[in-house]
Amino acid sequence: MKFKKYEYNPNFAIRGLHYDVHKALLMKIDSFHYIQLGTVYRGFDVVQDSEVIEMYQGSHVPLEQMSDFYGKSSEGNTLKQFMDIFSLPEMTLLSCVNDYFFKNNIDYEPVHLYKDVKDAIRDVHVKGLMYRAVEADIERYIRYGERTRAVLAKLANNGKKMFLITNSPSSFVDKGMHFIVGKDWRDLFDVVIVQADKPNFFNDKRRPFRKVTDRGVLLWDKISQLEKGKIYKQGNLFEFLKLTGWRGSKVLYFGDHIYSDLADLTLKHGWRTGAIIPELKSELTIMNTTEYIQTMAWLQGLTGLLERMQVYRDAESQMILQDWIKERQEMRDMARKIFNPRFGSIFRTDHNPTYFLRRLARFSLISTWNLLAVY
Repeated sequence: MKFKKYEYNPNFAIRGLHYDVHKALLMKIDSFHYIQLGTVYRGFDVVQDSEVIEMYQGSHVPLEQMSDFYGKSSEGNTLKQFMDIFSLPEMTLLSCVNDYFFKNNIDYEPVHLYKDVKDAIRDVHVKGLMYRAVEADIERYIRYGERTRAVLAKLANNGKKMFLITNSPSSFVDKGMHFIVGKDWRDLFDVVIVQADKPNFFNDKRRPFRKVTDRGVLLWDKISQLEKGKIYKQGNLFEFLKLTGWRGSKVLYFGDHIYSDLADLTLKHGWRTGAIIPELKSELTIMNTTEYIQTMAWLQGLTGLLERMQVYRDAESQMILQDWIKERQEMRDMARKIFNPRFGSIFRTDHNPTYFLRRLARFSLISTWNLLAVY
């Protein structure tokens, strides 16, 4: 296939970007729904600012065109927001196919392309392709967690109740946790729930829990209690609360997906939530480099000069101001490229927080790049 000629670049995109399903454009949007010009891509090529402004009659995206509550593009919404780690290869695949079609003058319907790529990514999970690949070579994909074991054991030994709710299947969870924590990993958790189907787990009251044997067989028993050391499938949060009695602000739940993991728990159930954001570590490291500090210092200095000198309207002053404005834009581009050459930081645009950061702040009490960093 022609697409095999494209070399996968895992650093092409960043999380939190929006994709216009009808226009086949990938872009970065700030917390006030403004497109950050210079970060709009058709395939792997940036779209000129003038073209973006013409297509959107400016750079603002109305609320009714944005994704629904869970970041998905539904009826009436033209923009889908990519929020989780799995979105990175999905965005790159979309850009790859768009790039090929566009550069080879192939006429296509962008909506169909988006749906086909989405279905392909979904099948990797639903059909278990990813799980089997990781299980077959677990040392390649999963890091051994010596400190993870120590932290979990410390919490358990100090009387903390711990639970694990995941969408992954039981065999994958068991092998992964066995590798990371140890063969007795289940002894550290009071409740373990697999294939929970979040976010439906937090909203659908109809699905009961089912016990899973060590061989992955589902039992028919009616679940009247959630036993330590056992594994349960599906279920729902309302039954979970009834059986455990764990409610409200006494619960601290960590997840890596702002919508599927944290939103409902914050808004509907009053749990404390923590967001696992791996990019946080690298971004903080960058922000403390000499290059970034000097770039931002000069950028702030230029902004201060522009604010003080804009009252001068003579031709010579205006010429100097225009030079400073141009230099400031160059410095902004430089600061953005320090994080990612195309899209910059996942937390900020040139002027404002990103839409990603806005949602993160809304649904999480704390953010960390690693659960171990909290303890």
